Amino acid sequence: MLSKDERTFGMLCHLIALCGFVIPLGSIIGPLVVWLLKRDASPYIDGHGRESLNFQISIAIYGIASAILIFVGIGILLSIAVGIFWLVMTIIASLKANDGVEYRYPLTIRFL
Repeated sequence: MLSKDERTFGMLCHLIALCGFVIPLGSIIGPLVVWLLKRDASPYIDGHGRESLNFQISIAIYGIASAILIFVGIGILLSIAVGIFWLVMTIIASLKANDGVEYRYPLTIRFL
């Protein structure tokens, strides 16, 4: 049985990525900090931290690729789609983590 703290920090691993709205690269730095501080506390937090970090790095790569494609013309729509996908998937993962469910993001490159 997962403790409330484990579920809360699992959720925080995902929600802290929303710092990217305010802090440049905050969507990567936030989950990285939480994961590095709490990964030894619980395998649950470690799993969610790695999953969130992998997703945020993947989204950064997709965002860079869509920014390059702006010169071709399709990049604007692709950038909007990547942004909406990022926001929706981050919220879904946060809710799943708070419910105690191991969540895997779709379209994620597994770096860690």
